[in-house]
Amino acid sequence: MTLKVFNYLNRTLEEFAPLHPGFVGMYVCGPTVYGDSHIGHAKVYIAFDVVHRYLEYSGYKVRYVQNITDVGHLVGDGDEGEDKIGKQARLEQIEPMEIVETYTRNYFRDMDLLNISRPDISPRASGHVPEQIELTQTLIEKGHAYESQGNVYFSVASWPSYGKLSRRKVDELEEGDRAESAGGKRDPRDFAVWRASDANHLMQWNSPWGHGFPGWHAECTVMARKYLGLPFDIHGGGLENIFPHNESETAQCEAAFGEEFARYWLLNNMVTIDGTKMGKSLGNFLTIQQAITGKHPRLSEGYHPLAIRFFILSSHYRQTTDFSDVALNSAAKGYKRLLGTIVLVHQKLATRNKDDSLPDPEFLEIIGQHKNRFLESMDNDFNTPQALATLFDFNKVVNTLLNSGQPISTETMKAIDETYRTLAGDILGLIPNENSLALGQDKTTSGHLEDELMRILIDLRVAARKNKDYATSDAIRDRLAKLGVTLEDRPEGTVWRVTA
Repeated sequence: MTLKVFNYLNRTLEEFAPLHPGFVGMYVCGPTVYGDSHIGHAKVYIAFDVVHRYLEYSGYKVRYVQNITDVGHLVGDGDEGEDKIGKQARLEQIEPMEIVETYTRNYFRDMDLLNISRPDISPRASGHVPEQIELTQTLIEKGHAYESQGNVYFSVASWPSYGKLSRRKVDELEEGDRAESAGGKRDPRDFAVWRASDANHLMQWNSPWGHGFPGWHAECTVMARKYLGLPFDIHGGGLENIFPHNESETAQCEAAFGEEFARYWLLNNMVTIDGTKMGKSLGNFLTIQQAITGKHPRLSEGYHPLAIRFFILSSHYRQTTDFSDVALNSAAKGYKRLLGTIVLVHQKLATRNKDDSLPDPEFLEIIGQHKNRFLESMDNDFNTPQALATLFDFNKVVNTLLNSGQPISTETMKAIDETYRTLAGDILGLIPNENSLALGQDKTTSGHLEDELMRILIDLRVAARKNKDYATSDAIRDRLAKLGVTLEDRPEGTVWRVTA
């Protein structure tokens, strides 16, 4: 099956074919770093992390660019008001770049916890002001922008295709949808490419039109073009930004340079809370750190970062994801069930002696059937809920095999383990690394020691039972159970798993 993606440019499911064979250029609108990332941000970047991972699994070399907005994004997302970074700097009484550094570090910290791969390039808007000035000058020269009172506005009337992405007919927009004519705009539909600043503005640069700072939409235009060229393959981001942000960055780029901007627009839907969009501006958000620590009145407990990732992947990226403690708790339990079987398989491989027997061809066929179903789901516009459903079906047949009591060859166990690592790990990102198979824990450094300690306890219990010292045997089992560790005695030996 060929990968098909829903392209918001044409509102259709299309076969994905990159401009350059074997190479994909992908740009995703990054965060505005004036506060900690919330669950809505988690959905955006988990969704496109999976896109990134699956493209690489499919054999493409991907250049993934995700910007950091550290200037120019105004409160309310429009052309009037205060810069979000500047406002937060005044509230905390520190320099704007201190705000930027603090929340950029926090952003990558949270993305790392969610096992989101780092972009190949993370350019900052403030580091690309010369390119934004150049874009502004080009638009003026071509008659698509004009200067007024130190501001430069894109003339929507000069670009008839404005609205092609969002499907909005700007002539029919109600007045409430239009920005007020301020700062010398000729038309309330026009938007700022460059903003004038007064002496009190904390972040400003010199330009041909006086001191000012770039418009929010201009930033993505110049950074995507600089690092990916025109046109590039995939533009990602949140669906709520299709207008005015995505529409405006597309219009000004194509008007300035005469080339198509992005070929495929992949946009994820929002996270809602009580049916309302989760967002900082609405004050109804829950940060990723709060979800992990449980320090929020809506939460009964804290959740492992990968349980949060599992929760996000349980709904399709183009659907809304309604957040609640109940839903997150249910996802955490589902994640434990999935990983519990992976742990058992891992432990069986780690504890058995060398076995040169051949893999079971019938079970290899079962593995192939489930893998094909998984990949068909991913080829259908990255349908992660269906992919997860396939993994749970695979869990059932693996557990049946493990509980059957019949001999299982090492090669069969290796094939099962590799299937989990590829599908659940490499593609969905639910297994962070080779050693991180203890439920709810990151065993990056302590995994081997933990396995060895458990093996010592199991060996002591086996020795106690051989000596008919059932009191000691039961005591080891019961004390481990209190710690949330279950021992399972099987014909081939005792295995352990974390259950709480």
